[in-house]
Amino acid sequence: MSTDQPPPGQPPEEDPFLKRPQEPTSPSAGQPPPDGTPPSGTPPPGPPPGGPPPGGPPPGNPYGSPSGSPYDNMPPPPPPYGSGYGGGYGGTDPLSGMPPLAESGRRILARIIDWVIVAVPLAIIGIPFDIYKRATQDGNDFGDTVNSLNGGSQLVFQLITIVAYVAYDTVMVAKNGQTLGKKLLKLRVAMLNDGSTPPMNQSLLRAVVLWLPALICCACLWPLLLLILILVDKPYKQGLHDKAAKTVVVTAQ
Repeated sequence: MSTDQPPPGQPPEEDPFLKRPQEPTSPSAGQPPPDGTPPSGTPPPGPPPGGPPPGGPPPGNPYGSPSGSPYDNMPPPPPPYGSGYGGGYGGTDPLSGMPPLAESGRRILARIIDWVIVAVPLAIIGIPFDIYKRATQDGNDFGDTVNSLNGGSQLVFQLITIVAYVAYDTVMVAKNGQTLGKKLLKLRVAMLNDGSTPPMNQSLLRAVVLWLPALICCACLWPLLLLILILVDKPYKQGLHDKAAKTVVVTAQ
């Protein structure tokens, strides 16, 4: 048995009573780290009962908008019809946005003025055609004389009359929608679909339907028929000439 002793002041390396340095506690020991981060391998906590899922809209709003209405993000409705001429075309009333329809009495007076404006020059032109002599001798009125086809001179004068009335109405209406009679009474002819001035082809169609039957065969019956239709037609007060050309007569602004 050896009697050697270890040097004084140093314990043996394998001394069972030697105090070893304390190692840090592992996070897996059941306690969370000081910064609050969940330990590695632990799933994140779920939402509280009755709360919204992470990243979703706030409670009580299923549409994601501040007010909770599904209509908040919808585009504004289109502007209503009727902002200017023709704004109602395609709606329930084509006249929406147009001036009021002309009164029947003013239309009749305007037509009489137009008839006189054309008839006065025709009366002067008719002097070489002996229309006045024929009217006084045969007991016919001016309309019967104009509509008579007996003799070449009467036919020529009838053609001049037709051209004069149709051309007068066509050119004036196509220019700005107004004959002289309508201009005096502040009326105008407008297209039913958009309120614009009738183009030349529509103005010609309107004038032919208006004047041709009266100047050929129905000097009294045709104007009366047009007048009755204007009085009873609803809602646009259209005569046959207006219906053919798709026009209406309105007050001029």
